[in-house]
Amino acid sequence: MAGIDRILVKDLEVYANHGVFKEEKVLGQKFLITMELFLSLREAGKTGDLTKSVHYGELSHKVEEEFKKKSYDLIEEATEALAEFILKEYDFIDKVKVSIKKPWAPIGRPLDYVEVCIERAWHISYIALGSNMGNKEENLNNALEMINCEHTKVIKVAPFLKTEPWGYTDQDEFLNSVCMVKTILTPDELMDFLLQCEKDLKRERIIKWGPRTIDLDILFYDDLIIGSEKTIIPHPRIQERMFVLEPLSNISPYLMHPVLNKRIIDIKAELENK
Repeated sequence: MAGIDRILVKDLEVYANHGVFKEEKVLGQKFLITMELFLSLREAGKTGDLTKSVHYGELSHKVEEEFKKKSYDLIEEATEALAEFILKEYDFIDKVKVSIKKPWAPIGRPLDYVEVCIERAWHISYIALGSNMGNKEENLNNALEMINCEHTKVIKVAPFLKTEPWGYTDQDEFLNSVCMVKTILTPDELMDFLLQCEKDLKRERIIKWGPRTIDLDILFYDDLIIGSEKTIIPHPRIQERMFVLEPLSNISPYLMHPVLNKRIIDIKAELENK
């Protein structure tokens, strides 16, 4: 959940060379950047400790430098890049709104400005990990290392758990875990990222529920309920799989399942009593 406190930096004036037209890239023009940061300021407010907040002077200089690093054709692209930059640079910020105004937009008509606004945030997701080929522990650790990157941060990892195969049982036992992450990726982008991680770790899809070097599944993404051809969230078989519920209850026992409207620890207890 995004912090309810905020810091607002309004209309930071920067001269840069962005635009579709050659003249814009050569001559440059004025841009006005507004940043609205959502985070908890309670500790900074109680203690006067600047490290518990954002130094908005430092932020302004960093944003200006980032904004001028390259020449963008579209201010949409520049706004997206700045929003991601701020979240990555200050990962304790929960959410950011960035707007860029272009007062000298070359449209051949009088206007105050053209403005593009983008809102981006960190999201909480839970990812199931499993391996039953090769060095299983190494496979899980490699996957966790790969997942923990610039746009996705691993927050918690459940202890690795040995489990019997599920679905297709004629195979070696699994090593399973669940990790809690925060990510700026959308659900579809996170799915694509995990599929690429599997590919990089030599995952081959030959037999459904069959042997694999690594298996990465999105269990939850915030409290969203998504049913598309590409992404189903929450994962539809969480309540059937003790190898998911056991590690999940280890790190977030009171997490609510948004479809079943039950806590993970209670879903686990129900499966154990079947």
